[in-house]
Amino acid sequence: MAEKTPPQTKAVSFDGRLKRLEEIVAALEEGGLELEPAIDRYKEGVALLKGCRDILGGYQKQVEELTKDAEESLRPFAGDPDAED
Repeated sequence: MAEKTPPQTKAVSFDGRLKRLEEIVAALEEGGLELEPAIDRYKEGVALLKGCRDILGGYQKQVEELTKDAEESLRPFAGDPDAED
């Protein structure tokens, strides 16, 4: 018998996580779930939210680094007659 790979073992994109989180929120807001499945969905949602925040934090660091590098490369050269004092 072939083993089934758990769905959580592969990396999920930010958009994939966000879509799943939206599905969970909709299901919880709709009501209709029994307590245990609702708690399980809530736990999954919290984990997805943490993952989204981690991904966004990584992107924020990248943007800050790129901005810093760009600002450093745009500084006027010493002795440039057009440079502001």
